[in-house]
Amino acid sequence: MSDTVKIAFERKILVLPIGELLATKALPAGVRESVKYRRIAASVAEVGLIEPLSIARQKGGSYLLLDGHMRLDALRFLGATEAPCVVADDDESFTYNKRVNRLATIQEHYMIVRALDRGVSEEKLARALNVDVKVIRQRRHLLAGISGDVAELLKDKPVGHHAFQKLRKMKPIRQLEVAELMVSANNYTVSYAKALLATSKPSDLHKPDELKKATGLSAEQMGRLEREMASVSEDYKELEVSYGDDMLVLVVASGFIERLLAKPEIEGFLAGRHPEFLENFRAIVQATSLDQSTTP
Repeated sequence: MSDTVKIAFERKILVLPIGELLATKALPAGVRESVKYRRIAASVAEVGLIEPLSIARQKGGSYLLLDGHMRLDALRFLGATEAPCVVADDDESFTYNKRVNRLATIQEHYMIVRALDRGVSEEKLARALNVDVKVIRQRRHLLAGISGDVAELLKDKPVGHHAFQKLRKMKPIRQLEVAELMVSANNYTVSYAKALLATSKPSDLHKPDELKKATGLSAEQMGRLEREMASVSEDYKELEVSYGDDMLVLVVASGFIERLLAKPEIEGFLAGRHPEFLENFRAIVQATSLDQSTTP
């Protein structure tokens, strides 16, 4: 194919006076006390502005700020007079960062390890990320005791640091089973990981005696919980397999019902003779419409 992809920004990064940048929105009151703002300000103060501001040219020589309001405010707060910017080809005022995937936990780990390997000190990283040095050390060793297959499976998933602590207590085969369950259920919370840990067989754990002390459950209770969890997981997998076909049937049926209800004589007949059917039909159509409207 000979089609070329059009670049949305000018290639050259401009360093412009902050006074020439026109904000498109006001920051909420108290934003400077938020964790996100303090982290941005700490990063800008320590290593400078990593991601340039997104702007669009305006008549008269000024520039409209499309994205980077917190970064711009942090620069002003720190006394900066200029900022690096990328110029967009249009002036659509939407947040470009909404189209960027946020850094997953494992990706953050790789970033920290790479920075440390290149000579950046733990203290400097901690200041740049506005966290304690202990946090940097914990995230540096995030994948210690984690199977490589599990790391690959969860590399772009929003798994919390505490969930990895639960996975670390399991042997590699069980780690992979739990990771697959988390992906299937789209549930990466530490509570879910803890529940899966509690239902693991002693032979799947590095230190099964510690788990028994932590849960306070007897062997019989653990066995029953394990069977129930296995049954739930099996039911979930069966539903996952049939979900696509069921949803297709529901959409087709909903469309047919919607066309029927669009005929006044049919809707009038149901309203007069079978109002309960009419109410259920409307609920089906409405539910399917809502589900389709929330699909990305």
